[in-house]
Amino acid sequence: MKLSRNHTALGICALLAVAALAALFGHPVLPPEALAGLGMIPMAMGDIELKDLKSLIDKQGEAWGEFTRKNDELIKAKADGKAVGDLQATVDKLNTELNTLTAQMTDLAKKSNRIKNDGGGADLTEAQVAYKAAFKSFLRKGDENGLEDLQRKAYNSGSGPDGGYLVMPEMDAEIIRVVGVVSAIGRLARQVTIGTDTFKKVAKKSGMAARRVGPGATGGETTGVSWAELEFPVHTAEAEPWVFNETLQDAIIDLESDLTLEAGIAFAELAGSEFAVGTGVGGARGITAYDMVANASYAWGKLGYVVSGTSAGFAASNPGDNLIALQHSLKSQYRPGAAYVMADSVLSTVRQMKDGSGAFYLWQPDPLAGFGGRLLGSPVEVDDNMPVAAADSLSVAFGNFAQGYVVVNRAGTVLIRDNITAKGKTKFNFRRRFTGGVQNFEAIKPLKFGTS
Repeated sequence: MKLSRNHTALGICALLAVAALAALFGHPVLPPEALAGLGMIPMAMGDIELKDLKSLIDKQGEAWGEFTRKNDELIKAKADGKAVGDLQATVDKLNTELNTLTAQMTDLAKKSNRIKNDGGGADLTEAQVAYKAAFKSFLRKGDENGLEDLQRKAYNSGSGPDGGYLVMPEMDAEIIRVVGVVSAIGRLARQVTIGTDTFKKVAKKSGMAARRVGPGATGGETTGVSWAELEFPVHTAEAEPWVFNETLQDAIIDLESDLTLEAGIAFAELAGSEFAVGTGVGGARGITAYDMVANASYAWGKLGYVVSGTSAGFAASNPGDNLIALQHSLKSQYRPGAAYVMADSVLSTVRQMKDGSGAFYLWQPDPLAGFGGRLLGSPVEVDDNMPVAAADSLSVAFGNFAQGYVVVNRAGTVLIRDNITAKGKTKFNFRRRFTGGVQNFEAIKPLKFGTS
């Protein structure tokens, strides 16, 4: 029997309603199969991976339930002046277990999200098909015969000043995709691909004022608008995996995928660090490297921060109040789609926070929000490139990163093959150009561990 479109929509709504109740009470009950059907887990995951994920979700729910019970006992025992050594050890053990489960779920998600470079996507032209075949021969055998001419015919591009050849488009796309898997900021940010050396955009520093126009009145320019030009120059980065020459002769090994993954992870780790703490000199500028000002004194070109209430951490009393203040420091138009970004060690502390009455935990596990769960209703993204807790550190950021941060990729990754400098090995020098930076200073708000 076929279901109507309305029945299908009702079924999806029912699943989402169940998920919402699960998130509310801290017990994720949706099986991975249902999440996959809703497009929230890659459909390409095999049966074994789905079973593994279901097991991890079940274990997370059980561990979270036990953690909340034991932590409540710990809080009460401290209040009553009782010895808490054993209870504290139990809570610490459960907290470590939750950290481990979260890491395992993240690793499984990354594994399931790694696709093979099978050349999917748009149909290739005859020239691109020929270049692809020649490039594969170049990888394994170093055969450059006619490769530059084929590259020019396929992509209207010749070799760069440093030599090398453009990698196949699917390899280039996979490298960019891996950055989003490894870096939370890279995954959340706006992605732009350019064919030049610099991405430029005009940003509105302040809005223009509308006005009423009476009957027969002449129009004119409205006042109050201020503009600025932002520039994001791309910079070169390189990664150089290598293989034994004997490996190149093994046709069974998927050389393209292996090299792409190795290079992609290297670029992703560099990019992830820069998107969080990069200085902007010769690379991307991270969200913590911009000029900061207390949010009450916010000015365009600087990021407005909210303080945690104490040095090197969260306030001992009602720490959630400062997180609520952080949420509301972000203008309401940016809150849909906004998320927290923090290191895992900071999230570990956040998970133990309760509301002012001590009744409800501020953080809740929620597979629909990702493996970082939800904090005060907003998703949490774990990014260990963010600073750990320290005096005056900017260890938490809340914002709409798709509007606030831009990642700029120069089209095309270049590969230089070197089988001379290392005996018995062949080096593959990948070079790509990218950058990143804040494009809307209103859309991201850091939390500063301090009092002013």
